Amino acid sequence: MARTRPKPGEPIIVKKYANRRLYDTGRSAYVTLEDLNEMVKDNIDFVVQDAKTGEDLTRSVLTQIVAEQETKGENLLPTDFLRKLISLYGENMQGVVPNYLEHSMQFLVDNQKQMLDRFDEQLQAQQERMQQMGQMFPGTSSFEEISRRNMEIFQSAMKNFVPPLGNDKK
Repeated sequence: MARTRPKPGEPIIVKKYANRRLYDTGRSAYVTLEDLNEMVKDNIDFVVQDAKTGEDLTRSVLTQIVAEQETKGENLLPTDFLRKLISLYGENMQGVVPNYLEHSMQFLVDNQKQMLDRFDEQLQAQQERMQQMGQMFPGTSSFEEISRRNMEIFQSAMKNFVPPLGNDKK
Protein backbone atom coordinates (compact mmCIF):
# COMPACT_ATOMS: atom_id res chain seq x y z
CA MET A 1 0.00 0.00 0.00
CA ALA A 2 1.16 3.50 -0.70
CA ARG A 3 2.20 5.65 2.20
CA THR A 4 0.55 9.04 2.46
CA ARG A 5 0.98 11.96 4.83
CA PRO A 6 -1.79 14.29 5.90
CA LYS A 7 0.39 17.35 5.14
CA PRO A 8 3.93 17.64 3.80
CA GLY A 9 6.50 17.66 6.61
CA GLU A 10 4.12 16.30 9.24
CA PRO A 11 4.81 12.92 10.83
CA ILE A 12 2.65 9.92 10.16
CA ILE A 13 0.30 9.14 13.02
CA VAL A 14 0.44 5.58 14.29
CA LYS A 15 -2.33 4.70 16.71
CA LYS A 16 -1.80 2.11 19.40
CA TYR A 17 -4.87 0.26 20.54
CA ALA A 18 -5.54 -1.42 23.90
CA ASN A 19 -4.92 -4.83 22.30
CA ARG A 20 -1.36 -3.58 21.50
CA ARG A 21 -2.04 -3.39 17.78
CA LEU A 22 -0.49 -0.50 15.90
CA TYR A 23 -2.35 1.23 13.07
CA ASP A 24 -0.42 3.32 10.53
CA THR A 25 -2.79 6.08 9.43
CA GLY A 26 -0.44 6.95 6.56
CA ARG A 27 -1.00 3.56 4.94
CA SER A 28 -4.34 2.75 6.52
CA ALA A 29 -2.95 -0.56 7.70
CA TYR A 30 -1.92 -2.37 10.85
CA VAL A 31 1.84 -2.51 11.41
CA THR A 32 4.30 -4.27 13.68
CA LEU A 33 7.26 -3.05 15.69
CA GLU A 34 9.43 -4.41 12.86
CA ASP A 35 7.54 -2.20 10.39
CA LEU A 36 8.18 0.82 12.62
CA ASN A 37 11.83 -0.21 12.86
CA GLU A 38 12.03 -0.12 9.05
CA MET A 39 10.31 3.27 9.00
CA VAL A 40 13.00 4.62 11.34
CA LYS A 41 15.73 3.17 9.11
CA ASP A 42 14.02 4.72 6.07
CA ASN A 43 13.96 8.08 7.88
CA ILE A 44 10.16 8.21 7.87
CA ASP A 45 8.93 10.38 10.72
CA PHE A 46 6.06 9.05 12.80
CA VAL A 47 4.36 9.63 16.12
CA VAL A 48 2.70 6.86 18.10
CA GLN A 49 -0.45 7.89 19.96
CA ASP A 50 -2.75 6.02 22.29
CA ALA A 51 -5.88 5.45 20.17
CA LYS A 52 -8.20 6.23 23.08
CA THR A 53 -6.49 9.11 24.92
CA GLY A 54 -4.23 10.58 22.24
CA GLU A 55 -1.26 10.34 24.64
CA ASP A 56 2.13 10.37 22.89
CA LEU A 57 3.63 6.87 23.21
CA THR A 58 6.45 7.36 20.70
CA ARG A 59 9.27 7.18 23.26
CA SER A 60 8.03 3.96 24.84
CA VAL A 61 7.44 2.31 21.44
CA LEU A 62 10.93 3.29 20.25
CA THR A 63 12.30 1.85 23.50
CA GLN A 64 10.42 -1.37 22.76
CA ILE A 65 12.02 -1.49 19.31
CA VAL A 66 15.49 -1.09 20.87
CA ALA A 67 14.73 -3.82 23.43
CA GLU A 68 13.48 -6.13 20.66
CA GLN A 69 16.63 -5.58 18.60
CA GLU A 70 18.80 -6.25 21.66
CA THR A 71 17.00 -9.56 22.35
CA LYS A 72 17.53 -10.65 18.74
CA GLY A 73 21.27 -10.69 19.39
CA GLU A 74 21.92 -7.43 17.58
CA ASN A 75 23.55 -5.99 20.68
CA LEU A 76 24.44 -2.38 20.19
CA LEU A 77 24.31 -1.20 23.78
CA PRO A 78 27.01 -2.62 26.06
CA THR A 79 25.86 -3.93 29.44
CA ASP A 80 28.01 -1.45 31.36
CA PHE A 81 26.52 1.42 29.35
CA LEU A 82 22.98 0.23 30.18
CA ARG A 83 23.87 -0.07 33.89
CA LYS A 84 25.30 3.45 33.95
CA LEU A 85 22.32 4.82 32.04
CA ILE A 86 19.88 3.22 34.46
CA SER A 87 21.84 4.55 37.43
CA LEU A 88 21.38 8.10 36.13
CA TYR A 89 17.58 7.95 36.39
CA GLY A 90 16.41 10.16 39.24
CA GLU A 91 19.81 11.84 39.55
CA ASN A 92 20.47 15.53 39.02
CA MET A 93 22.18 14.57 35.71
CA GLN A 94 18.85 13.52 34.22
CA GLY A 95 18.41 16.95 32.64
CA VAL A 96 21.85 16.87 31.00
CA VAL A 97 22.13 13.25 29.84
CA PRO A 98 19.45 13.23 27.09
CA ASN A 99 20.94 16.32 25.42
CA TYR A 100 24.46 14.90 25.71
CA LEU A 101 23.44 11.51 24.26
CA GLU A 102 21.52 13.15 21.43
CA HIS A 103 24.50 15.33 20.47
CA SER A 104 26.89 12.39 20.74
CA MET A 105 24.71 10.25 18.49
CA GLN A 106 24.40 13.06 15.96
CA PHE A 107 28.19 13.46 15.99
CA LEU A 108 28.57 9.72 15.31
CA VAL A 109 26.05 9.81 12.46
CA ASP A 110 27.61 12.94 10.94
CA ASN A 111 31.08 11.41 11.06
CA GLN A 112 30.09 7.89 9.97
CA LYS A 113 30.70 8.67 6.30
CA GLN A 114 34.09 10.18 7.09
CA MET A 115 35.06 7.09 9.10
CA LEU A 116 33.96 4.77 6.30
CA ASP A 117 35.83 6.87 3.74
CA ARG A 118 39.00 6.69 5.87
CA PHE A 119 38.62 2.93 6.23
CA ASP A 120 38.26 2.61 2.44
CA GLU A 121 41.35 4.78 1.93
CA GLN A 122 43.35 2.62 4.34
CA LEU A 123 42.16 -0.54 2.65
CA GLN A 124 43.13 0.80 -0.78
CA ALA A 125 46.54 1.86 0.55
CA GLN A 126 47.05 -1.62 2.00
CA GLN A 127 46.11 -3.19 -1.33
CA GLU A 128 48.57 -0.91 -3.12
CA ARG A 129 51.31 -1.92 -0.67
CA MET A 130 50.52 -5.57 -1.33
CA GLN A 131 50.78 -4.97 -5.09
CA GLN A 132 54.13 -3.23 -4.60
CA MET A 133 55.32 -6.16 -2.50
CA GLY A 134 54.26 -8.47 -5.31
CA GLN A 135 56.33 -6.42 -7.76
CA MET A 136 59.35 -6.45 -5.42
CA PHE A 137 59.13 -10.22 -5.12
CA PRO A 138 58.01 -11.55 -8.51
CA GLY A 139 55.91 -14.67 -8.45
CA THR A 140 54.34 -13.90 -5.08
CA SER A 141 50.73 -13.21 -5.75
CA SER A 142 49.20 -14.32 -2.48
CA PHE A 143 49.36 -12.67 0.91
CA GLU A 144 50.54 -15.94 2.48
CA GLU A 145 53.51 -16.11 0.16
CA ILE A 146 54.46 -12.51 0.89
CA SER A 147 54.10 -13.12 4.62
CA ARG A 148 56.22 -16.29 4.39
CA ARG A 149 58.98 -14.47 2.51
CA ASN A 150 58.90 -11.54 4.94
CA MET A 151 59.28 -13.97 7.84
CA GLU A 152 62.24 -15.70 6.16
CA ILE A 153 63.98 -12.37 5.56
CA PHE A 154 63.31 -11.32 9.15
CA GLN A 155 64.61 -14.62 10.56
CA SER A 156 67.73 -14.41 8.39
CA ALA A 157 68.41 -10.85 9.55
CA MET A 158 67.88 -11.81 13.17
CA LYS A 159 70.45 -14.64 12.89
CA ASN A 160 73.06 -12.05 11.93
CA PHE A 161 72.35 -9.86 14.96
CA VAL A 162 71.43 -12.28 17.75
CA PRO A 163 73.86 -15.06 18.67
CA PRO A 164 72.33 -18.50 19.29
CA LEU A 165 71.41 -19.21 22.91
CA GLY A 166 74.12 -20.94 24.96
CA ASN A 167 77.04 -19.44 23.00
CA ASP A 168 77.71 -16.58 25.38
CA LYS A 169 80.86 -18.17 26.90
CA LYS A 170 84.25 -16.96 25.69
